[in-house]
Amino acid sequence: MACRLALLILCAGLCARAELTLTIEQLKEFVRSSIKLHQDDRKVAEYLKKVTLKNQLDDRTIEDLQGLGAGPRTVEALHRLRDLTASLPKAPPPAPRPAYVPPPPPNSIEQKQVLADATDYALNYTSRLPDFICTQVTRRYIDPSGMEFWRLADTITERLSFYERHEDYKVVLVNSQPVEMAHEKLGGVVSAGEFGSMMQEIFNPETETQFDWERWATLRGKRMHVFSYKVSQGRSKYSIVAEGNQRIIAGYHGLIYVDRNTSAIMKITLTADGIPAGFPVREVNTSLDYDHVSISDRDFILPLKAVVTSRIRDKFLTKNEVEFRMYRKFTAESTITAVDVDTPAPLPPDATKEQPAAVPDGKKPF
Repeated sequence: MACRLALLILCAGLCARAELTLTIEQLKEFVRSSIKLHQDDRKVAEYLKKVTLKNQLDDRTIEDLQGLGAGPRTVEALHRLRDLTASLPKAPPPAPRPAYVPPPPPNSIEQKQVLADATDYALNYTSRLPDFICTQVTRRYIDPSGMEFWRLADTITERLSFYERHEDYKVVLVNSQPVEMAHEKLGGVVSAGEFGSMMQEIFNPETETQFDWERWATLRGKRMHVFSYKVSQGRSKYSIVAEGNQRIIAGYHGLIYVDRNTSAIMKITLTADGIPAGFPVREVNTSLDYDHVSISDRDFILPLKAVVTSRIRDKFLTKNEVEFRMYRKFTAESTITAVDVDTPAPLPPDATKEQPAAVPDGKKPF
């Protein structure tokens, strides 16, 4: 609404005055706003005929605005302004945005307390979860070239129930076709550990995980402590299974994102270490995001999305994008059948993307 109001005020000014003098930056903002608000191309061009500029308008700026969606009449009006301003000095470069300077890291005592709170959260995570049922959608991609040119291989929709701290999976759709199949019979690349086992192993004192402060971060609008971690192969329980039921236990390292205000673990990344040279699976990387979910009017932190990528032998790549959707309370009558399920569209990339360190609108995160 604010953008629309600003544009209408500017347009009103253009109508009310015979001429309006703008800087190049103001002109660019006006045209960008008109594109965003789908203003009529003819009217925008008429407005621009009443504009004078303080500096020279160059072809590069016009091409950029055309690439953003400026209409043909708007572009024609911009070309006219370019010709009229050819003798004017070039516009000075925009002032650089002030660099965001993050606050200093917590001191060693504070870091220990954050890790102690995160450890308590991780080790008691599943005990705090309700009994629930949700839809799990796994999109499996492959790339034989090894260049990350992904091709969707299949889409698997499952009913996932969590009852008395136990997970149960039932495949209900494969490529939108109803099936009756056990999760274990899917074949291909599958993963597990999203409902607490990964974080519990990392924070289990017997694992002797090495933690180090990494940085501050912003994730889904929340300020996060980010710690790097490393688990040695000798203390690991992380297994990788390959063709022919070949199995290894690998060490691993990654990042842990801990909510600054609640000590909840909101993201884990994991990269396998020390895979033997002759093992078919050469690389495995995992990222797991959690988010707030309401079940029976109570707020819980539950898995949102997991992404598992692997490299098999020299080139063959696989990627599983696993999303957890439509959480609701589990009851004895809870069921999900193929008739009940529509495979949801994928989550937008921003749902799991780390945001810029600075908080929008100049607000201070601390």
